[in-house]
Amino acid sequence: MFMPCTLVLLLLSHGAGGINGGTAAHRDDGGGGGTDDDMASLLDFKRAITNDPSGAMSSWSWNTTAAAADHFCGWKGVTCDGERRRVAALDLAGHTLSGRISASLGNMSRLASLNLSSNLLSGPLPPQLGSLRELVVLDLGGNSLQGGIPEALTNCTKLRTLDISRNHLVGDITPNIALLSNLRNLRLYSNNLTGIIPPGIGNITSLNTVILQGNMLEGSIPDELGRLSNMSYLLLGGNRLSGRIPDVLFNLSYVQEIALPYNRLHGPLPSDLGNFIPNIQQLILGANMLEGRIPDSLGNASQLQWLHLGYNQRLTGRIPPSLGKLMKLEKLGLDMSNLEARDSWGWEFLDALSNCTRLNMVSLHRNLLQGVLPDSIGNLSSSMDNLVLSNNMLSGLVPSSIGNLHRLTKLGLDFNSFTGSIDGWIGSMVNLQALYLDSNNFTGNIPASIGNISKMSELFLSDNQFHGLIPSSLGKLRQLSKLDLRYNNLEGNIPKEVFTVPTIVQCGLSHNNLQGLIPSLSSLQQLSYLDLSSNKFTGEIPPTLGKCQQLETINMAQNLLSGSIPTSLGNLSILTMLNLSHNNLTGSIPIALSKLQFLTQLDLSYNHLEGKVPTDGVFRNATAILLEGNRQLCGGVLELHMPSCPTVYKSKTGRRHFLVKVLVPTLGIVCLILLACLAIFRKKMFRKQLPLLPSSDQFAIVSFKDLAQATENFAETNLIGRGSYGSVYKGNLADANMVVAVKVFHLDMQGADRSFMTECKALRSIRHRNLLPVLTSCSTIDNIGNDFKALVYKFMPNGNLDTWLHPTCGTKPSNQLSLSQRIKIAVDIADALQYLHHDCENPIIHCDLKPSNVLLDHDMTAHLGDFGIAHFYLKSMSPAVGDSSSISSIGLKGTIGYIAPEYAGGGFLSTSGDVYSFGVVLLELLTGKRPTDPLFCNGLSIVSFVERNYPDVIDHIIDTYLRKDLKELAPAMLDEEKAAYQLLLDMLGVALSCTRQNPSERMNMREAATKLQVINISYISGM
Repeated sequence: MFMPCTLVLLLLSHGAGGINGGTAAHRDDGGGGGTDDDMASLLDFKRAITNDPSGAMSSWSWNTTAAAADHFCGWKGVTCDGERRRVAALDLAGHTLSGRISASLGNMSRLASLNLSSNLLSGPLPPQLGSLRELVVLDLGGNSLQGGIPEALTNCTKLRTLDISRNHLVGDITPNIALLSNLRNLRLYSNNLTGIIPPGIGNITSLNTVILQGNMLEGSIPDELGRLSNMSYLLLGGNRLSGRIPDVLFNLSYVQEIALPYNRLHGPLPSDLGNFIPNIQQLILGANMLEGRIPDSLGNASQLQWLHLGYNQRLTGRIPPSLGKLMKLEKLGLDMSNLEARDSWGWEFLDALSNCTRLNMVSLHRNLLQGVLPDSIGNLSSSMDNLVLSNNMLSGLVPSSIGNLHRLTKLGLDFNSFTGSIDGWIGSMVNLQALYLDSNNFTGNIPASIGNISKMSELFLSDNQFHGLIPSSLGKLRQLSKLDLRYNNLEGNIPKEVFTVPTIVQCGLSHNNLQGLIPSLSSLQQLSYLDLSSNKFTGEIPPTLGKCQQLETINMAQNLLSGSIPTSLGNLSILTMLNLSHNNLTGSIPIALSKLQFLTQLDLSYNHLEGKVPTDGVFRNATAILLEGNRQLCGGVLELHMPSCPTVYKSKTGRRHFLVKVLVPTLGIVCLILLACLAIFRKKMFRKQLPLLPSSDQFAIVSFKDLAQATENFAETNLIGRGSYGSVYKGNLADANMVVAVKVFHLDMQGADRSFMTECKALRSIRHRNLLPVLTSCSTIDNIGNDFKALVYKFMPNGNLDTWLHPTCGTKPSNQLSLSQRIKIAVDIADALQYLHHDCENPIIHCDLKPSNVLLDHDMTAHLGDFGIAHFYLKSMSPAVGDSSSISSIGLKGTIGYIAPEYAGGGFLSTSGDVYSFGVVLLELLTGKRPTDPLFCNGLSIVSFVERNYPDVIDHIIDTYLRKDLKELAPAMLDEEKAAYQLLLDMLGVALSCTRQNPSERMNMREAATKLQVINISYISGM
């Protein structure tokens, strides 16, 4: 059949001029257009959709039967009213639609509900939607809309729900929003909105929910919000709000949740706070600058279920025992403050909390809790699920009563000074999934009863004094994913059947005094990461290791292993890293290793291997393999500079005899000279090292001799990096049985001595989990009398971020960072910079943020290092004041590509410069391109490159490996892929906000860290 010509022309006129409408062929009784307007608007909307992977609109086509003039009422997502056959609702939420929102939707005059949430729609929000005078619900949340909020939307005076959250909207919230007098739900969260919260919102007395969190709103919280007597939910976190929290907010008798975290709010909490919020269930005020004491009156907020006041470092005093009156309290978060418990009076709160029978989470991480943990810890609720007391000053024995908390799934006692055995209580915690006891002084054996905790997935016991055998009962922990036993005194034998079945996802047993082989863990599964390095393991490498098909990383370096390298390792098809260095291995290199296509790092150095080096696979790349210290190896690719393999090996007896005759007298003379030099400089050799951190006082003083022995006299083979003022070596401190990184400063270079002092000054006063841990320093003279300065760090086994983003041997999928790893690394860096800029007594500007200064530990946690050109930032920006010097006075510092543009013009150093550098690093993390890539020329930079493609075509600019995660976006996209796409958009948005040309327009690191933490939480909870 063919469509009548007049009808075709009519439809075409509507399609081409959908915004202005035209004369409708059908009008309802109320006027304002008709069914033809609705039809044309819907077809215009469909034409504006560029991708419909789920086929949601596949039924949207013209039916030419005479009775079907309003057949669109049967289209998916379209609902018509019963009488006039006009479109009353359009709901296409969650169908992964791409494209733009057609302005023609503004012609559907009877539309009461428009829900296009959770798609991939982009472009501006059409002002024509303001023509929908009947609109009650507008939900466009979870898209990629840009631009401002149209003023015309305030014409939709019947609106009850306005949700345009989780987009990329910018600009101010119009003061005319007060015209929406019927509004009940206002959700504008997770955008880039600026300006103030309009006080006029306080005139919309019908408001029940106001969610504005995750923007860049400034100014104070309007007192007018206290007029909203029907308010139940007020969420304003993650902005730049400042000033005091208005007392009137706590007079809202119906309010159930007040969440204001991650702002700049200051001042004390009202002493009578708890007396006026009888219905509040969640009070979340963490990550601000609140000060003073926690009000005792909070115990009167009888409905309170969740109290979070953590990350307010100016909160002081004791934790009020009155919290024990909160019978409905479930979660208590008081982390990262300065709350005290110095005596029994200070610990009264713990006794009182035993009355809170619903309590399932208590987090007191990083406070000033001191002394012995009271026995009343075991009287907490039987529902307790999560207990974190880490990073305090607790000491003595852990009370055995803690074993009463049978339902605990997470226990954090790490970074304290606990002593004694854990045998008396650990076996009772049968539901534990994560146990963190690292960095204490626990002694005794690792109890065999740990093997009964069948749900355990993370076990951290490092940095203690455990000794004895590794219990074979660990083999019962079939869900174990991370095991960290480093820095202990463990020993014992481990049978070969440990590798009969794949075991642990991550296993770190390095830096112990373990002896023998590993005990049986044969019932564990999914081993992908195995680190047994820096122990005293003996015997052969079990051939059954080759049956662990999921292994990606094997590190058995620094042991006493003997025998040959098992050929069965060639069966590990996805192995990416193998380190067997510094052992007593013999025999030849198995040719099977050259068949491993994903193997990109191979270290077999300092063994007794012999024979021909293979030339295929990983052996083709001389930079990917280390073979030094194996004197009988030959052949290989030319770049290895190995001797050629002779058919018959000639005797070397004569040559060795000659060397003995010549070298022995020579070495004797050299020794006499050295002894004379040592006598001359004897007094200087006893110079003490400069202490850096409180922890360094507990670390053994190291001498030049110690460091020389640790690095094999600073051998080139141990060199792991070079910088502007020094070289970094990998070393093994024998006395401490610890692998370290030693940064030796080149004092002959101008500025090196100042760099050493700057780094010492910076690191002496800071401590954060995402800053490179410094153990000690050494300032002395070397063995020939020259000045010597060095810093000793914890060794980071996964190198630096630059080597992961730009591998020298190709981009193998298994050697690339996943999306989750990149998000986590970004959060780690942001947290470190937030600490330096906002949480130090004197803020510190790093000045040289780049991937090579971001180090990765065994579990890929990022640590920011190299403070050699850092500056202490003083509030005054006068050129004459301290470290607030202009660039012209101190010289341009940093690395090309990462330096903020204002520095090139002689601007003053500021934290905004670090923010810019962070933004560039974040762009590099997502695009895989250096800012100095040859692509960026003729005015094009990495920033403008991303800006040109954001947000519509980011799949063309992101890293090749990440692009594979999104390659299925068309024609079919899964929910997980869509979520990943949205997360990438959000991260790029943060990066672009950090790299704006004008420093005043950049977000600060507290805001950037907050947004990235939200992204990380979204990924963890939604992927």
